[in-house]
Amino acid sequence: MDSYSLRAGADPGADAAVNAADLAARAAGVHVREVVELGELEAVHRLYDTIWRPDPSSPPVTSELLRALAKAGNYVTGAFDGPQLVGACVGFFRPPAEEAMHSHIAGVSAAAYGRSVGFALKLHQRAWAMTRGVSEIAWTFDPLVSRNAYFNLAKLAAGAPEYLTNFYGGVHDGINGDDDTDRLFVRWSLRTPEVVAACAGTVRPCDAESEQRRGAVVALACSDDGSPVPGVPDGDTLLVAVPPDIASLRAAEPERGRAWRTAVREVLTAAMADDLHIAGFDKSGWYVLKRDTTEGQHA
Repeated sequence: MDSYSLRAGADPGADAAVNAADLAARAAGVHVREVVELGELEAVHRLYDTIWRPDPSSPPVTSELLRALAKAGNYVTGAFDGPQLVGACVGFFRPPAEEAMHSHIAGVSAAAYGRSVGFALKLHQRAWAMTRGVSEIAWTFDPLVSRNAYFNLAKLAAGAPEYLTNFYGGVHDGINGDDDTDRLFVRWSLRTPEVVAACAGTVRPCDAESEQRRGAVVALACSDDGSPVPGVPDGDTLLVAVPPDIASLRAAEPERGRAWRTAVREVLTAAMADDLHIAGFDKSGWYVLKRDTTEGQHA
C-alpha cells in the first residue's frame, strides 16, 4: 500500500517530509508501512504486549480496536525488518478532523534497539500526516524516562506545554509498575524550521552546563546515591534533573522511584504554572525551563 499518496489539502512540504522519512527508514534498515490485515494487526498487539507486559485486563490496545482504527482511516503502521515486525505506531485524528492527530502509542522491539527505528516511525507518521493536510501531532510521555525526553524534545524538536498528573490512572504493567502515570503532553508542529531541521538529523541543542554558567538555577538535582535533591526553584532559567534509568530504579527501589515522581511533578507543575516553559532536554539528564521575558507576551 502506498502510504504517501497525496490527498486534497496536502501540506506543501509533504514531498520533503516523505524524502526525510524514506531516508530515516533506510538508515534504520526497515520498511515502514500501514498495517491493515488482521494477522498483522494481531502482530502489532503481540508486540505491544511484549514491550509493556500489561495486566491482562488492561492491554494498551486490542486487535479489535486496531482493526477499527485502521478501517476508519487512522494511523496504524509497522516497521518491518524483512518479514519481521520490529516496531509499530498507532494514532488517530482529533478535532478539527484531519487537521491534527493524537499519536496514542509507539513501541520498538528490544531486538531492534539502537537502530533508530523509533525515529523512522515518527518521520513516517509526520510524512503520512502531512500528505493528509495535518499540521500537528500530539502525544504523551513519562517525564521520568530520560531517553524519551531526549528523543521527543531534542531529536524530534517537539514542545511539551502541559504536565498531566496521573493521566492514565493505574495501569500496572511491566514498565510503569504501580507508579502514578504522570505524563508530559507533547505538541509536534510539523512545519516549523526546528522540526524540519530535526527530521534532517539536526538535534535541537540543549546544554545544561552552559545554561548554569549563564545563571540557570538548579531546581532539582540527583544525589550520588540516585535520590532527588530539591534546589531553589526561583529564576528565569531552571534545571530539573531526572534519574538516569527510572525503569531499573522502579524495579529495584520502588520507593525511590516514587520519590522521583513526586519531586519532578512538584517542580515542573510549579514552574510551568509560573510561566516557565520546557525549552529542551540535555542528554545528560536535565530539563531546561525558561521564562519568556518578551514584553507583552502574556498580556
